[in-house]
Order: sequence, then C-alpha cells, then structure tokens
Amino acid sequence: MSSKINCLSIDLGAESGRVTGVGYDGRRLHLNELHRFSTTPVKNDGTFYSDILKIWSEIQTGIKKGKQFNPDSIGIDGWGVDFALLDSQDNLLSNPVHYRDSRTDRMMEKTFSIVSKREIFKQTGIQFMPINTLYQIMSLIDSKSPHLFNANTFLTIPDLLNFWLTGTKVCEFTNSTTTQMYNPLIGDWAKSLLKELNFPTQIFPEIVQPGIKLGEYQDIPVFTVASHDTGSAVAAVPAQSENFAYISSGTWSLVGLEVKEPVINDFALEANVTNEGGVYGTFRLLKNVMGLWILQECRRSWKLGGKDYSYSELTNLANNAKPLRSFISPNGSIFLHSGNHPELIKDFCKKTSQPVPETEGEIVRCVLESLALTYKNVLNELLKISKKKADIIYVIGGGSKNELLNQMTANATGVPVIAGPSEATVIGNAIVQLITLGELKDIKEARQLISNMSGLKKYEPEDIGTWNEAHARYDNYD
Repeated sequence: MSSKINCLSIDLGAESGRVTGVGYDGRRLHLNELHRFSTTPVKNDGTFYSDILKIWSEIQTGIKKGKQFNPDSIGIDGWGVDFALLDSQDNLLSNPVHYRDSRTDRMMEKTFSIVSKREIFKQTGIQFMPINTLYQIMSLIDSKSPHLFNANTFLTIPDLLNFWLTGTKVCEFTNSTTTQMYNPLIGDWAKSLLKELNFPTQIFPEIVQPGIKLGEYQDIPVFTVASHDTGSAVAAVPAQSENFAYISSGTWSLVGLEVKEPVINDFALEANVTNEGGVYGTFRLLKNVMGLWILQECRRSWKLGGKDYSYSELTNLANNAKPLRSFISPNGSIFLHSGNHPELIKDFCKKTSQPVPETEGEIVRCVLESLALTYKNVLNELLKISKKKADIIYVIGGGSKNELLNQMTANATGVPVIAGPSEATVIGNAIVQLITLGELKDIKEARQLISNMSGLKKYEPEDIGTWNEAHARYDNYD
C-alpha cells in the first residue's frame, strides 16, 4: 500500500472479524486485508458467549500487522445489541453473552407487563426483537443477576474494545440506538423508561457521535466511527441522490431508507420498523430480516452431514432448481436460533401445504426467493411510512456478491438494484476516519468517491408479472 493516508478499519461480523488497511491517495481507496479471524460465539454450560478476549487478542495482532503502513488512525465497528458490564475497577464482570442465547425468551412479554409496547416505541423508535439489549438486561433483572447489580459501567462491544484501546469509557451513538434504550427525541438514554423497568441508570455512560477522537493506542489516534456495523455499511452506500433504498446484506439483511428525522408514530409501530442512528445527522429507517443466516445454518447442517458446499456451489444448485415453488417466512422465530434449518424449512412448507423442497438446490432457492419477496414487503412498508421514493436499491455488504439474490431482489421489487461495494462496512468505517482527518470534505464527497470504485454491478427487473403472482402467494405465508 503506497497511499498518502492509511486507516486501520476493524470490523467485527457475525462469523468473522478483520483488520483492513484502507489507504487514500487523494483519488482512490486501496483496501488491504491484514488479518482475519473467527468471531463465532462459544457455548459453555448451555449459554452462548462472545469470545471477547480472543477477539481482543486478534485485534491486537491485526494492529501489529498494520503498523508497517504507519497508520494515521484506527476505527472499530461491530454487531449491535450485545454488551459488557465492568465493575468499579473496570474489570469484566462476566464474559459478554451473545444475542442468540435463549436468555431473552419470554422477556419481551415480561417487559410489556411493566411498560406497554406503545410507550417503549414512543421513547425509542426501535423495532421489537427479543435480541435487543433492553430484553437482555431484563433477563438479568428477572434472574436477579449479581453482575448487573455490581456493575459500574455498561459498554457495547465496540465501546468495550475502544475502552481497552484508549482508556475512554463512552458509548457511540449508532450502536447505542440499537439497544432500544436510547431516546432519539431527547438525544440521550431513555432514562425515564429505564427507571420504570428498574434498570440501574447510573451505569450508562456519555453517548458520543462518530468522528470523535477517543485517545491513542501505541501512538495511533483512535476515532469513533459508526460503530454499529450496519451504520458503517450504510455510510458507504454509493448514492448520488436522496431517493434510494439499501439492503445491507449479510447474516442479517437490513432493508432501509436514510432519513433526517426518526419516524415514530403508530404506523411505524404497527409495521415494527426501527430508527437506528446513522452518520452526520441521519437515521436509518429500516427493518431487520433474518437474512443469509438461514443459508449459513443450512450450509453448516449439510457440512455436518458430510456435504461441504461453498456458497457459490449452493447458489449454482439453486439457479438450476425450479423457481417460485414454495416460500418461508424468514423472520419466523423458528429460524432465529442455531439448528437444523433444512429440516425447519421442510417442516414449514409441509405445515403450510406447499411443495416441500427436498434437494439442496430447492432449499436454497426457497430461502433466496423468500428473502427477495420479504424485501419487497419491507420496502413497501418503509416507503409508505416515510412518504419517500426509491428509484434504486443499493445492495451492500458480503451478500452483494450473490448475483442470483440480487437479480431476484430486482425482480421482486420491480426496482433496479446496484450491488456493491461488498466491503461496505470496512469502507464506511474508513471514510468516517478520513473525514475526521480532514482528507474528505463530507459524506457527499465520500459517496461520490465510492460510486467510482470498480466492481459495482446493476441488475434490471425481469419477469415482473411472474414475481407479482408469486408475491400474492407468498403473502399467505409471511
């Protein structure tokens, strides 16, 4: 890498993390993956944990590899909703529990018995999902966990790692909003809600925006970026106008619009959409869809059975399967936890009196087509609620490499799709660093830079009538 400015972009995904050097020579971005490592949770005594100490060690290894490029800054992003609790001496009280753990089962109902759904949404504007931090902490209160009542500081996962890098204990805005404990109308923790639920409000630190210097690690400045990985990914959408939608496609599919103000009303509550923080005065009006997690779990199950398919092999099998035969509801609770997803898919189709997919190709096609039709429903909801238009859909993240799903998305929605960049999260992380360093003027200039990158591909809608007919059938199962 022979660029003028070098940033280290640390991105923690659901399956893997990576430390990437992102160079900027005044004209182009240059990406150099320095270190990749697993971030999959570990199970102990029936509980899923994030292996945070291993992740911390791997991050240090990646930074060490990156020092040869004389980095000008470091930024960290990662998944949302999970957190760590520190004691009065800043020690971890326990290993962070992963959001896919079952401890939040039935916690939503317990919470609603104290505060209504409508009131929670009114104060937070966040989609109701059992994985949200609000219900994770409710599970600690329900179990009378000593960890919560001995806690001195709450930090989300990226905030914890920033603290270990710099010694500064704050919570970054974009990840704070995912907790369902932040009130965007007052710009702070929803303390009246938290007090009503008997949460210890004194443990929640100051919330800061992306683009703040936290300190230094081995003489390298550490900046807040959009520390929620989707926030970083959306920052890298190569949009040239305001009339766009995006799908951040990976383990989760985040289907959304970029808006200036959160949309918090009864229509948004009924649609169960979310208002998560974005960069530079924006919000991400979106809805979570289970995404490629279902395909990942299918692949894992087949591997355990002796069939180790690559994702490209599975896509090829799906491409050769008969189209639009049967569908699932990707956000069904049966698909949330790890399990034998091929059998879960078959059972769903059997119970809904649809043709049962038997081969690997039929199962994968069922998943991908169901995702595309779900995207259509979600996008229609968001456009209705926001009163916005979407002339183009940008598919970003690792899922943007799935050409079959990209074409299905264009077909199902009837809207052209531009796929890429696949490394949107890494790039979005880096451009906030570059703006903070003064190398880029603003997000508009950054997106123009990204739009000129190679590898972006456009998909025009095809077979719209056939897909509209399939959508009418799909609505019976969603």
